[in-house]
Amino acid sequence: MEVLFKVIRQQKNSSPVVQTYLLQAEPGNTILDCLNQIKWEQDGTLAFRKNCRNTICGSCAMRINGRSALACKENVGSEIARVQQLAELKNSANNIPEIIIAPLGNMPVIKDLVVDMSNFWSNLEAITPYVSTAARQVPEREFLQTSEERSRLDQTGNCIMCGACFSECNAFEVNPDFVGPHALAKAYRMVEDSRDSETENRLEKYNEGTKGVWGCTRCLYCNSVCPMDVAPLDQITKIKQVILDHKQKSDSRSIRHRKVLIELVKEGGWIDERQFGLQVVGNYFRDLRGLLGIVPLGLRMLARRKFPLSFEPSEGTGQVRSLIEAVQKEEVGIRD
Repeated sequence: MEVLFKVIRQQKNSSPVVQTYLLQAEPGNTILDCLNQIKWEQDGTLAFRKNCRNTICGSCAMRINGRSALACKENVGSEIARVQQLAELKNSANNIPEIIIAPLGNMPVIKDLVVDMSNFWSNLEAITPYVSTAARQVPEREFLQTSEERSRLDQTGNCIMCGACFSECNAFEVNPDFVGPHALAKAYRMVEDSRDSETENRLEKYNEGTKGVWGCTRCLYCNSVCPMDVAPLDQITKIKQVILDHKQKSDSRSIRHRKVLIELVKEGGWIDERQFGLQVVGNYFRDLRGLLGIVPLGLRMLARRKFPLSFEPSEGTGQVRSLIEAVQKEEVGIRD
């Protein structure tokens, strides 16, 4: 079959251009096979990363028709079918299917499909991604784990650091201080590792402002593009729960936000927004700066008659409360 490959090419600090290549390809050919064919037969200047060709190394991550993926994993037939089904593929006058290839996002382009991953690696280093044993007596042979303890590390241990999740991260795009889903997925592996001796220090670091877990916007893109089913968002959520178990509401606004929300929903079935603002932002009238920050909003709401003077609990509040309590008991049982 004939396929048009439209490759977004770019030199460092220059504007991107689109270059089109017409290939004869089989539906079972991978995207990486096709890029190799372009480089070997049509244009030797095309730059991209590759190594194992077996979904192991993560080197060939790039954006394929708008989503970050591994070029060695995706093939021509399934990619064309996927995009046509989503009505995103544009056809030429000759009705030849097109596949658009672009470099990963959230990272500067060095050349063509090769990006500078310095921020990716430095953010990973920031979460101290290795097991600390400083507080333990070094054994003669090795630190032992039970099969159950080791199994808790399986999912996060599958991460191949391809950068797909980081490429799609909306939180990092608007907040460069956020370490990214790849780093926090690895962070949960450290928190869960029974051999590590720095859990409390780690939780303090991961709880820091919007640099850590509270910077995540829960958009689910990281989960949807991960080629190894690591589910970074799930790991971030687990870290949040561990932090909540270790912290009090007075410790930070992020902690209050989660705990107060649950308490208000348990009490009234939905959120009493008056109380929510006072308790979370105002810290129960103890944070004067926070209170002053929400006064202008409160005055505008009053002026436009959008400030509720009373609160009516929702129907079925008792059922909502029982569901929340059942989930909380289940979580405690799982952690125990």
